[in-house]
Amino acid sequence: MQTLGLGASRPARSVVAAALLGVSLFGPVLALGSPAAAETLQGALAKAYQTNPTLNAARANQMATDETVPIQRAAGLPAATINSTFNENVLIPGGQFIIIPRSMQTQGQLTVPIYQGGLVKNGIKAANARVAAGEETLRATEASVFSQVVAAYNDVLRDTQIVELNRNNVKNLEVNLRATQDRFEVGDLTRTDVAQSEARLSQARADLRNAEANLIGSKERYIQQVGEVPADLSQPPPLPGLPADVGEAVEIAIKENPDIAAATKNSEAAGFDVKAARAGRLPTLSGFGTVSRNDNFGGAIVPPGFPAQPSSQTSAVIGARMALPIYQGGRPSAQIRQSQARKTAAMENQIGTERGVVQQVRSAFASWKASLDVIKSAEAAIAANSLSLEGVRAENGVGNRTIIEVLNAEQELINTRVQLATARRNAYVAGFTLLAAMGNAEARDLDLQGITLYNAKDHYRRSKGEFLDWTGHDAPMIRSTRTVTTPAQDAAVIAGEDASVVAPK
Repeated sequence: MQTLGLGASRPARSVVAAALLGVSLFGPVLALGSPAAAETLQGALAKAYQTNPTLNAARANQMATDETVPIQRAAGLPAATINSTFNENVLIPGGQFIIIPRSMQTQGQLTVPIYQGGLVKNGIKAANARVAAGEETLRATEASVFSQVVAAYNDVLRDTQIVELNRNNVKNLEVNLRATQDRFEVGDLTRTDVAQSEARLSQARADLRNAEANLIGSKERYIQQVGEVPADLSQPPPLPGLPADVGEAVEIAIKENPDIAAATKNSEAAGFDVKAARAGRLPTLSGFGTVSRNDNFGGAIVPPGFPAQPSSQTSAVIGARMALPIYQGGRPSAQIRQSQARKTAAMENQIGTERGVVQQVRSAFASWKASLDVIKSAEAAIAANSLSLEGVRAENGVGNRTIIEVLNAEQELINTRVQLATARRNAYVAGFTLLAAMGNAEARDLDLQGITLYNAKDHYRRSKGEFLDWTGHDAPMIRSTRTVTTPAQDAAVIAGEDASVVAPK
């Protein structure tokens, strides 16, 4: 049986693999008779990976974060400027002996930072730490999007089954009502029996409408996440790598969860910010060189007896500049205190994130285990209710059971089948949520066919190596797909499924 694949690139994979469960959350996979073109969960995840706007926006934001490194580094590199000024004297005051009608002054300057109190060094370190935090946040976004796709995918499967169950129930109750009316006509049943059958049919029709509305909502959520209409969804494969106990799950999550890793890196960046703020009260040293040229274009008007004016003059100077802050109104101290407070907040956020992950892991584990138990109980209840319904129907035929008892037995069987469909959905979603909290539910962990995985470090390496002012990347473009052109969904069930499949007896 195919499983949702996990790689083995990270050290914790050996721990996860040791806990691999070989039992499907759904039990034996039912043959749905679907064509080869049936959509799989891996296919839906691959489409979301390429076209989901939340994920593509997160990648673009990470690209922007990458650029903070060369921005910080630029403050420690030489800077060269050229300034030119052209003057046209339109009103020349009297009493001047030498008149220059027009002139141009051009100055080129090179400044080389030598020492800035650690501002640049710590700024670069903080930027690198935030790039690393952003990469972890991108991992978290990816896992979050995948969790929503898995939930939407299983919601469609669950609600499709529930709609089909309710439709079959309406059909059965319509047949039952006609039979009840016929027996009433011959005096075998009372008017009360007919009224009970009519009431139960009306309730079943209302339940069907609610189920159809839920199915439409699930399909639209699927379109929102995947970008395409759900069509002929196949049952998802079993989830591997689920832990044997909650303690193991928490241990893996503390090491692998991207939110915790991002919070740790942000705390490191805040520490470098404190060091960078301290540079505000330290001396700075820079070297400079200046070349100046004045041109009068040979148009200087010189009275007789005065020396001729050259058409241009060039000068150059080199030197060093040191700035020693004496008093800045308390600004540096305030900036240091501000950075220290933000460092404290980052450390507290790190603890808060860890708490949240622990809670998420424990809750998801409990929900997953409970759903597995519900599945077993619902399967046993379906078998018992099916047998009970057959007996009640047989006893009703000989007059030992009333119509309402038959209707109640039918409703109990429908309820347990709906409970089973819901428990199967909840078990799979909780299991995937648990994997996501453990840091094992990203594209690099899953068997996504036909796509090239996005590597955030590639863009970082390119950006980090840029030193020129006139380089750039591709123009902004949209990579996500729009869904406004998709048709509004209806309550049509997935092709190939029938009551014998979605509601096994």
